[in-house]
Order: sequence, then C-alpha cells, then structure tokens
Amino acid sequence: MTPRDRRAGLLRRAAVVATAGCVAVAVLGLPSATAETTRSSPPGGRVVSVVAAENFWGSIASQIGGVHAHVVSIITNPNTDPHSYEPTAQDARTLADGRFVIENGIGYDPWVPKLLAADESSPAVLNVGDLLGIATGANPHRWYNPGDVQTVINQIVADYQKLDPANRAYFTQQRIRFDTVALGPYDTALDAIKARYAGTAVGASESIFSMLAPSLGLNVITPASFLKAISEGTDATAADRETIDQQIKQHRIRIYVYNRQNVTPDVQAQLQEVKAEHIPAATITETLSPASTTYQAWQTRQLRGIQAALATAATRGNR
Repeated sequence: MTPRDRRAGLLRRAAVVATAGCVAVAVLGLPSATAETTRSSPPGGRVVSVVAAENFWGSIASQIGGVHAHVVSIITNPNTDPHSYEPTAQDARTLADGRFVIENGIGYDPWVPKLLAADESSPAVLNVGDLLGIATGANPHRWYNPGDVQTVINQIVADYQKLDPANRAYFTQQRIRFDTVALGPYDTALDAIKARYAGTAVGASESIFSMLAPSLGLNVITPASFLKAISEGTDATAADRETIDQQIKQHRIRIYVYNRQNVTPDVQAQLQEVKAEHIPAATITETLSPASTTYQAWQTRQLRGIQAALATAATRGNR
C-alpha cells in the first residue's frame, strides 16, 4: 500500500468533519516556520503561539496552523548538529512564550524538558517519542518515516483543535490540503522509487536513512551498529569499517546515501572509496536545507537526488 493509499481513508473521514462552515485556505506559500512573523488578526481572532525545537516539525506545524498559528523553530541552521545542540538564554525565553511546544524526544533534544521544567508556564507539549511509544536510545529520526509523520500530523491537528476549538474545522481543512496538495510531489517520489528500485541494496552513513529506506523498498546493508555510532557520535568498530569497505569494493551496494551535516572521518573515507569505485552517492540532511524551505520541498528534493543516483547505478550495471 502506498503512502497516498494509507492516508486516503483518513482524509475522507476528515473531509466530512471539515465540510460544515469551513473556510478553505491554501497551505502553500505560508510564512516560514523558522522566522518570527507578524500577522494581522485572522478570522476568528485567535492565534496559537507554537514553539518547535526543530524546524522539520515546525514547518509542518506552521502549514497546518495557517493563519491561526504563529510558529517559531529553535534549531534552524543547516550546519548545526541537533544531537549536540546547546540551548541559549533566548531559547529559554522563546519556549516560555509558547502556548504549544513540539519536541522530538527520544533523547534527541533533552534540553527542551529541562528548560520547560525551569519555567512556571505550562504549555501544551507534544513529545513525538512519547506519542509514537519510542524509548530513548532508539532511532530518533522519526521525521524521515512517512508513517510516523502522519501520526504526528494527526496529533498536531488534535492539539490545535483543543487549544482553539472555535477553529476546529479550519485545522481539519488545513490538514486535508497539506496531505493532498503539499505532500503530493513527496508521495509521488516515494512511490516512483519503490516501484522501480525495490529490493536494491544500498549503503548509508548513519541511522537517519534507516527511517526512510523501508518506505522506498531499499535494503540498507550497512551494519546497524555503524549507523548508530555515527548518528550518536561514538566510535565505530574496526569490524564494521572492514565490512563496509568490502561492501564498497565488491559493489554489494548500488548507491551510498550520507548525511552531509555529519561527515566524520569514517564517512569521509567511505565517500572516497565510493568515488573510486564509481558508486553514485546521494545526500540528505538532518534539518531543513535551506532553512527557509518547507518540509515537503526539502524531502522531495532529497528523494529526487536518491532516485537520480539509483538511475545512474542502473545504467552502470554491476560495475
């Protein structure tokens, strides 16, 4: 079942709820989730103040919230490694001003609950890890998993509706437009890669790609322990490095996908080996790149890069 098929039933049910008294507002072209935005008073008056720890969730929250949400994301710099981010005093003030806070959890942004605990305000909090039932220590990169993203979208809508019940139908309609219009090219790219390249063995630099590969039908054969070590900034084992070297030299992988925000010496060495063996490489990033783009534009561009690498590999055969 494709991502588009999985959400079709949900959208049909949501459309029934949204029909009565709903104002259709386009989701495309909304202000960026990474910057402060001055809005005139929307119909219905209320604007929910939202703070997202990371801009991938902030972008989605901004588009679903539309004119009834003001979203500020804290981590926005594509050159920042969120795993090691150190919050500032301004971050604490930003969180204190939020009525709705979105954190990734799963050990990814542990500074968020610490800052919230130090403040007397009591915002509504969406912890993605808690929502998904994912414990600290597991793969935290859930924004690369299309199914998990849909679960988060559902919860964002539900939280907006609790915080601003007068605009319940508006948020439902925003969600429908986001799923059917904004995510259209993203779904198409996912489906196209899976239809053409399902079962293809690929290599990766870290665990972030392990969240996306199953939806593409791709088989990541890089040792899971290596992917986790690079993601968490720990030392990879010599055995894992040797395994990856052999996978590259023997062309057991057709492409190599790496996070260009986290190119360690081990990853740099593998990139050199991949280039020497004429194995195509594709890049992904941890956060929106550029910071001003939307979640779906960022993800779709990366998918097309992966698709292009796979196409190149197909023309080269086994060598």
